[in-house]
Amino acid sequence: MSINHEQFAAANKATVDSLLSVANTALASAERIAALNLNAARSTLEDTVSGVKAVLSAKDPKEALAVQTSLAQPAVEKAVAYSRSVYEITSQTQQELAKMVEAQFGDFQKSMSGMLEMAAKSAPAGSESAVAAIQNAIAAATSAFGNMNTVAKQFAETAQANIASATKAATAASKKSK
Repeated sequence: MSINHEQFAAANKATVDSLLSVANTALASAERIAALNLNAARSTLEDTVSGVKAVLSAKDPKEALAVQTSLAQPAVEKAVAYSRSVYEITSQTQQELAKMVEAQFGDFQKSMSGMLEMAAKSAPAGSESAVAAIQNAIAAATSAFGNMNTVAKQFAETAQANIASATKAATAASKKSK
């Protein structure tokens, strides 16, 4: 069995396109995280400056303590919002990459099935057991990929539920401390 030059070129192009897609997704995610970090740093600096000014303008230690205490809840809420944003960005990136991997695996599976079919047609008599073994290996790989994909989705759902729960708990705790 031989692969012609067009098939080889098409396979190489598909690989390069796939790698570019992954790279662009990763860069877009990094860009979003960098923008989030820059905005968080800017906001933190502004909040710190206004907080220091407010504490310094207090007339007595009791008022300074009250001002400081009032600044705690917004800080916790912003930290929770920041964490949620980071999680959302990474979760979206993970989902995009998972879709790409799933599509690539589907294409790979189709390609392997086609090549196996061609090999089976041109294989010498008596090689049916070898072809069947390869088909079984492909079926096992497909099953393993499906199981892995299911576990990854369950993990992502659990992580999302845990983030939501932690966010509620942190927000409730900061409101109680008021």
